Amino acid sequence: MMTYQSRFGREPWLKPYTDKTLQSLVAQGVKHFQLICPGFSADCLETLEEIKEQNREIFLKAGGEKFEYISALNDESAHIDMMQQLVMECT
Repeated sequence: MMTYQSRFGREPWLKPYTDKTLQSLVAQGVKHFQLICPGFSADCLETLEEIKEQNREIFLKAGGEKFEYISALNDESAHIDMMQQLVMECT
């Protein structure tokens, strides 16, 4: 399942919204949830605060029992090696 985060302003944002989806999943009986952000190659403050912490709070307050955020690849050596290989292939 894919959802969208970081909506702001008065205009509609891309749907489905992550927070509303988490609440809906709990209402459907989902108690454990794992979230990953494949669009980010490294965790940043927005990722950690908004996506990891705020969504954990939303899920648990709605009645979920276990929320896990799967970290980005960050500075893992395999990730750095892969990035280096991609750059070398493109040059």
